[in-house]
Amino acid sequence: MLSRLFAPKVKVSAHCDLPCGVYDPAQARIEAESVKAVQEKYQANEDPHFRARATVIKEQRAELAKHHVSVLWSDYFKPPHFEKYPELHVLINDTLKALSAAKASTDPKTGEKALELIAEIDRIFWETKKA
Repeated sequence: MLSRLFAPKVKVSAHCDLPCGVYDPAQARIEAESVKAVQEKYQANEDPHFRARATVIKEQRAELAKHHVSVLWSDYFKPPHFEKYPELHVLINDTLKALSAAKASTDPKTGEKALELIAEIDRIFWETKKA
């Protein structure tokens, strides 16, 4: 009796966690832009307390960017996308590695590299949205 009471009344299905429209590489880009901006501010400031705070913020933002890229990979992109864009798995892996490098570095060049790779993911993402 209880199983019938709590049984779902309506069955739904979707190819992602929620109906499409909730995913966007902009989230990763914004966090990666923060990483690069903090790296630049770090380089321009000699205060050890400022640099310590900047390092913590940079690492948090890089981790958030990695999260957003990972969510796109695991929840948004599907087999048809990987068939059409066979470079996508490597691109996402390279992006995650670049974000890890930026997390570990205070050199803004590492942040810029991550942004370039996210821009390529963004391009592919919006092409898939048109299809």
